[in-house]
Amino acid sequence: MIHFRFSLGLLPVLALLLNGCGREKPEARSQTQAPAERLAATSAVEPAGDSAKASPISKAEMVLIAAGRFTMGDKNEVDSPPHEVAVSAFYMDKYLVTQEQFQKVMGTNPSRWKGDKSPVEQVRWSDAVRFCNKRSELEGLQPCYDTNTWQCTFDANGYRLPTEAEWEYAGRAGATTAYFFGDSPAKLGDYAWFEKNSGGRPRPVGQKQPNPWGLYDICGNVWEWCNDFYKVDYYAESPKQDPKGPPTGENKVLRGGAWRFGEESARAGYRYNENPGYSDVCFGYDIYGFRCVRKSPAAASSDSKGE
Repeated sequence: MIHFRFSLGLLPVLALLLNGCGREKPEARSQTQAPAERLAATSAVEPAGDSAKASPISKAEMVLIAAGRFTMGDKNEVDSPPHEVAVSAFYMDKYLVTQEQFQKVMGTNPSRWKGDKSPVEQVRWSDAVRFCNKRSELEGLQPCYDTNTWQCTFDANGYRLPTEAEWEYAGRAGATTAYFFGDSPAKLGDYAWFEKNSGGRPRPVGQKQPNPWGLYDICGNVWEWCNDFYKVDYYAESPKQDPKGPPTGENKVLRGGAWRFGEESARAGYRYNENPGYSDVCFGYDIYGFRCVRKSPAAASSDSKGE
């Protein structure tokens, strides 16, 4: 974890601030259930399309993820019952947002583990959203977020965080297994940085193999913020077409696992959650990062709209 030096007199104040953020130590949640067995194979998925050119500001190459349907969830997790979801087309960053990109857009680098090509970390959900808006403005696009209400305008053409459904759809890349490469975690080291191979720190992006749709570090390295609020039983009420999460909540969803978490957390359907940190008294952890998505100009769903 992050190490700070405080006088004894400040420790009670720090405790109050952290309680105000609703924080739970990440270590307390790093022990998870056993890896999932094979999920029900009911997906009908289109292959990913071509890559978009790097944006002129953030130098971030994006991959077009074509519309399709898939089975979302993990039958071995109480908050992830498998269910069919349809997702419209969208663009997703090929790599995690790096410290170099974040510095160029925001003029600061909050990361603990410094490195231009390493993923930016110690970012709160609200920090990631502000980056999305600023990146949109710099490229002449319509920002997606109202930073007074923190609501997302999904019809805007700017950058935003992926919905949980978009993230899992892209991360699975057509697979119905626990990981996009199969049910066994034996090959995880070929694709991800996690507790067994990271050397105790996050690593530069793009050093491992991508998933079949060309997305790097989609599991491991740092947890990825999603747009959705977290709710344990949300899947029971979510729409089948482009679910966007519950309208309110205390925590936001993160996906993908991280450099100091185990292989079980890197499963495609595994859900994690954390306080979004709207206030400056809340701190980001060095296990949290993100990547951006954009609405595809030719977005078209494989199914008709509706719940």
